[in-house]
Amino acid sequence: MTPRRKKRLLLVLLMIFGVSSATALALKAFDQNMMFFYSPTEINAGKAPENRDFRIGGLVVQGSVVRSEKSLMVKFDLTDTKEVITVQYAGILPDLFREGQGIIARGQLNDGVINAVEVLAKHDENYMPPEIADAVATAKEAN
Repeated sequence: MTPRRKKRLLLVLLMIFGVSSATALALKAFDQNMMFFYSPTEINAGKAPENRDFRIGGLVVQGSVVRSEKSLMVKFDLTDTKEVITVQYAGILPDLFREGQGIIARGQLNDGVINAVEVLAKHDENYMPPEIADAVATAKEAN
């Protein structure tokens, strides 16, 4: 092999390595930032990851909201009309948050309780996020 061909081969190999490395880094970053949605039924079935952020949606169970007197900690139950799971949130809840309403929370599953870092409430009486509507419909069909 001539020296010129060796240089070309080395250049091609370096380019392939560089593109492969950039692709691998991009895919890893994409995987770490991907946020999945789970219903209470899927979480209780063990489909949700432990110690990794994901979204959960459902209806706030009537009479389940418990507020701490010493802090902003709030505990409440979410249901998809089939299963129930407890959510714990430290912070100020949205103004539209109330019992019987559809919400989406973002957080991690630890010891069977969702530790939420964000709680989103629907913006009017007629709207339900598509994920919650699908989860509720699926749970009703299973009954």
